Amino acid sequence: MTSFATQLGLGDRELVALVGGGGKSTLMFGLGTEFAAAGKRVIMTTTTKMGREQAELAPTVCWSADTVCAVEALDGPGPVMLLTEGDDHKVTGPPPETVDRLFAESNADYLIVEADGSWRRPLKAPAAHEPVIPLSSTTVVILMGMSAVGQPLEDVTHRVEQAIRFTALPPDHLLTPEDCALILAHRDGALRVCPPQSRVLVALTQIKNATDVAAAHAISSAVRRHPRISECVLIRGEI
Repeated sequence: MTSFATQLGLGDRELVALVGGGGKSTLMFGLGTEFAAAGKRVIMTTTTKMGREQAELAPTVCWSADTVCAVEALDGPGPVMLLTEGDDHKVTGPPPETVDRLFAESNADYLIVEADGSWRRPLKAPAAHEPVIPLSSTTVVILMGMSAVGQPLEDVTHRVEQAIRFTALPPDHLLTPEDCALILAHRDGALRVCPPQSRVLVALTQIKNATDVAAAHAISSAVRRHPRISECVLIRGEI
């Protein structure tokens, strides 16, 4: 199976921000594991919140607001997860400015950031304060799970009220590939806060059959018309 890094076309050193829905945490850990196995120095973190049970799956977890902890941990088994605080259910990471500084000043080869929340929904229409993308991000990946297609908007979308504003569709509308593409590439969506130098990709996940593939190609064709989106990738592998 082709590696996640190859599918996303990632370079030798990157700050990757993952936003949207449909498998951000799984993709983050998949990338981190791949890079660490290749001998790369990898730090993973979040600029929002993520599930504690997911975050603590990392081989090394640094609980600190001081980035020195994560940098020192790079000499051990990787990838390293940097967290600041949390409770029994959710954890938080450093603010985006700290992630920028860590990328500029550390010897990490890759920083991978979960920069959005989706409450396990496959599609996300972000609110005004979302996503929280570090300004130094070299690649921003907007994810969507193909399980959203054909389902009622209100059942599969995080921030339903935003999605309704983007599309003027009713909550019980069954989403088409074109509807999903409109939400993904909307001017008030994630593209609104992507740093100007970042390469922006759409990544479609949860592809299980030929119907999903056909729908994914329709979404890809639509979103690639947007000048800010360089590519749409169909992610193969379990996410």
